[in-house]
Amino acid sequence: MKSTNKVQPVFYWAIGILAIIIFSGVIFPNTLESITGSIERFISTTFGWYYLIVVSFFVVVSLFFIVSSYGNIKLGKTDDKPEYGYLTWFAMLFSAGMGISLVFFGVAEPLSHFAIQSPTVTEGTNEAAREAMRFVFFHYGIHAWGVYAFIALCIAYFNFRKGKSGLISATLSPIMNTEGLSGKVIDIFALVATVTGIVTSLGLGAVQMNGGLSYLIDLPISFFIQVIIIIVVSMIFLTSAMTGLDKGIRLLSNLNMVLAFILLLFIGIFGGATLYSLDLFTNTLGSYIQTLPEISLRTAPGSPEDRQWISDWTMFYWAWWIAWSPFVGTFIARVSRGRTIREFSIAVLIVPSIVGFIWFSLLGGTGIYLEAEGIMNISALAEEEMLFGMLSTMPFSTIASVLTIILIAVFFITSADTATFVLSMHSTNGSLNPPNWIKFIWGIVLSLTAITLLYSGGLQGVQNMMIIAAFPFSIILLLMVFALMKSLRLEKLKQKAKLRNKE
Repeated sequence: MKSTNKVQPVFYWAIGILAIIIFSGVIFPNTLESITGSIERFISTTFGWYYLIVVSFFVVVSLFFIVSSYGNIKLGKTDDKPEYGYLTWFAMLFSAGMGISLVFFGVAEPLSHFAIQSPTVTEGTNEAAREAMRFVFFHYGIHAWGVYAFIALCIAYFNFRKGKSGLISATLSPIMNTEGLSGKVIDIFALVATVTGIVTSLGLGAVQMNGGLSYLIDLPISFFIQVIIIIVVSMIFLTSAMTGLDKGIRLLSNLNMVLAFILLLFIGIFGGATLYSLDLFTNTLGSYIQTLPEISLRTAPGSPEDRQWISDWTMFYWAWWIAWSPFVGTFIARVSRGRTIREFSIAVLIVPSIVGFIWFSLLGGTGIYLEAEGIMNISALAEEEMLFGMLSTMPFSTIASVLTIILIAVFFITSADTATFVLSMHSTNGSLNPPNWIKFIWGIVLSLTAITLLYSGGLQGVQNMMIIAAFPFSIILLLMVFALMKSLRLEKLKQKAKLRNKE
């Protein structure tokens, strides 16, 4: 199936669903927050076990492709070469895959587990510091990237090797007819789930930029300020989106990596806890690998408090990664043509995980060290201010805080820029060069949805909608596993048959 620039019906259906959400949030904000909150609580309570099993299953599948004979198959034709070098490739997939969450939770999550509520031990102890980092590694490690790697592999395989469109529905063609109503429904689900995952990041970015400005210049933390931030950033990312993948997104992704490295270097030099952070990284990496199967399936039956922690953190993240995966997967697939399945799986699963571990060890380790030594009570700050509170203890803190706000803005722009491309691609039957007017519409819809959900329920409202959208899409992901395995098995059988005929 060849992709075209023609707008598909799924675009109008997805826009219609999102318009209803936006309208409801504006007219009946309390009702929308109440309804989404009730549905989210039902899913978290009833299907928590399911989320833990299904995300762990995707990790197993991704690891399988590294060691299996399928790893030699290329994501593309036999003579296809990679479009991007390793550094640019890593920068693009990393920026799309994590982005704002690394900055927002870089200090906030480790400190929350260490000082506010530990998942397993007494807060404020050495054991709490180790446990805090172990669960941060768990949330941002191979479970997150296992979901991304799998969906990206499916899209790249069927698009570049089998000549299908780059749509989510096309990956299910081996097991069902995706040309009719079922294919359209799947693509609508993918579009809506993608939007909810993206607006979560946009909401986090707006709130943290507001928090940073509040900490620096005593600007109030308010919905009005966050709306202004979203509008300004939207104008920038819409301009960038019009320049295309190789210009805007590529340059922004590289800029992200440079700014993130500068921030890491600054904290490493002036934070005063570099050796502590490196020790914490090494120790946590070992315990993470050792206990991964146990924490992957930890449901805490019989302990309501622990189960609530799992719902607030692990369940939230797993839903986010699932909802975020059509966007990240499509983009990673788009920039990964020419790689073998094994090369792709190793790179996407392992490299970003290690970089994320280093990031959290340095930011989170420094925050924990300052808290434990009594230098600053960072955990008393709001989540969006914790990173800036940590930076305030260092020389040149104002410069570092400004740099951080710029980094958040660039992550914000990159995520939204990439999202408009992916959503537009799915709206035009997988076109790799969707028209600019479709990008513009999706950019406006993303901004309006983020603003509406912030208005109706704050960040909690955004998170509720995301968890709801992720649940049905996880079922689609499971179907994709069977479709991919069937297609790969048939390809291997054909290869063996050709070898026998030659003999």
